[in-house]
Amino acid sequence: MKKNKVLLSMLVPGLIILLINNYLPMFGILLAFKDFKFTSDNFFTSLLASDWVGFKNFEFFTKSIYAYTITRNTLLYNGAFIILTLVTAIPAAILMNELRNSMLAKFYQSAMLLPQFLSWVVVGILAFSFLSMDMGFINKNVLAPLGIDPILWYNEPRYWPYILPLVHIWKTLGYYSIIFLAGITGIDSEIYEAAVIDGASKTKQIFYITIPLLFPLMIILTLLQIGRVFYADFGLFYQTTQNSGILYSATNVIDVYVYNALRVTGDASMAAAVGLYQATAGFILVITSNWIVKRINKDSALF
Repeated sequence: MKKNKVLLSMLVPGLIILLINNYLPMFGILLAFKDFKFTSDNFFTSLLASDWVGFKNFEFFTKSIYAYTITRNTLLYNGAFIILTLVTAIPAAILMNELRNSMLAKFYQSAMLLPQFLSWVVVGILAFSFLSMDMGFINKNVLAPLGIDPILWYNEPRYWPYILPLVHIWKTLGYYSIIFLAGITGIDSEIYEAAVIDGASKTKQIFYITIPLLFPLMIILTLLQIGRVFYADFGLFYQTTQNSGILYSATNVIDVYVYNALRVTGDASMAAAVGLYQATAGFILVITSNWIVKRINKDSALF
């Protein structure tokens, strides 16, 4: 401890931030079980003074006629995102690793990572520029020259189960591909050299060396994403769809539903109850998934 005193002291700022941002807000879990009303200028005093209502706040969500639809949408979209992330990010990482021109490799990495730093407001505007009825790029420059009638994208729910995953992958591909690229660069080059001596082609090296050695990283990223399958990316589903009510059957998810309900009712207790439900369900899924992984391959488990 004394030898590492300086190094340990460097952890203090991070631990303080973690405590303030991650653990202190857990006090708000009480909101889920109370009929919260402001009775003073102090939030904590108001919270403690509010009446206990048990699980009544959860009934707003569980008894809603939309509960099944929004839960189904949230789970299906997140499941698709997890699969598509693996299917697209790994090949992208492998291709970037094969680039021998360092300047070109850096350019592609930067270009792919750029969307990650765009806000969902900007992404929503970009999507609208493509999908607008009158001036959208697709209707004006793709469909019109082919003699196809313009499509009312924001009035047609059937297209959005394909549009939203496409937008999600476009925005996050660079981030995840760089993670996998880091995993690939960490593979011992002697393994590839031995494979070349044995006459293994590039394809065989990818399928028998690269992908198997990336498997533990794939498991960890998947487990981390499973923990948030009950959470939807609010910006994606709210900004990209322009919060169009006509699309709700295909795009309404838990987070957007709670936001719209909170905006109308102002019931913070209801929002806290749904948030606790999402966190608890995600925690159970992570523990269960990690247990299954540990039973299959202990070394690939998250903990």
